Amino acid sequence: MKEELKAFDRLLTIMDELREKCPWDKIQTIESLRTLTIEETYELADAIIENNMKDIKKELGDILLHIVFYAKIAKEKNEFTITDVINSINEKLVHRHPHVFADIKVKDHREVEENWEDIKLTEKDSKKSVLSGVPASLPALVKANRIQQKVRGVGFDWDKRSQIWDKVHEELNELKHEVECNDKKKIEAEFGDLLFSIINAARLYDIDPEIALERTNKKFIKRFNYLEEQTINKGLSLKNMTLEEMNIYWENAKNFDSL
Repeated sequence: MKEELKAFDRLLTIMDELREKCPWDKIQTIESLRTLTIEETYELADAIIENNMKDIKKELGDILLHIVFYAKIAKEKNEFTITDVINSINEKLVHRHPHVFADIKVKDHREVEENWEDIKLTEKDSKKSVLSGVPASLPALVKANRIQQKVRGVGFDWDKRSQIWDKVHEELNELKHEVECNDKKKIEAEFGDLLFSIINAARLYDIDPEIALERTNKKFIKRFNYLEEQTINKGLSLKNMTLEEMNIYWENAKNFDSL
């Protein structure tokens, strides 16, 4: 523990020095750091998907720096300090985990999540809305997943996860109907409903839809790069090839690489 406190104290000291002496650090504001923080968060997300522990360590350090930086700026404005930040999360964790720090009993992680949402609704500073804590600026796929997690916490969920497939098929059929009617606005709406139900299915089967889709993105990129490389090596051009010809290389890519 002493090593951790010593390291954190050094980071705070470095931040003080940078804020005082570095021309770039001196002019930063909470607003100017925002986009950089978002970038660092996505870099951490990439490292997690790649399961690259070296990069995860690095990106966690970058995010920790941002937390300290925000707190330093806030301290200068007499708003709050890093101590306030840490105390706030400490108190919240203790309050929302009565099964650990009090005598509440729970049977599994789902009951923990339900209790978490119930406790949030009773807190003095709560907005009294289950979905009020979902950031408006979240990417749509992540937001849909978070919305579904939130409402599950108060019991708004399927009795059996297998029931979701009837909903998925229902939404798919409604989409097909609107495609046949060729009403773009309604097609868009049904696409949204179908995607929302698929994301719900992923959640029910303990799959993170964002990670699942990103792994498929990476898989597609890897296979397409192989297809492109092979055609170039043979003096061919993708633009001049038929889909059937390209598919031969695509199938080879699937066999070549154990994705």
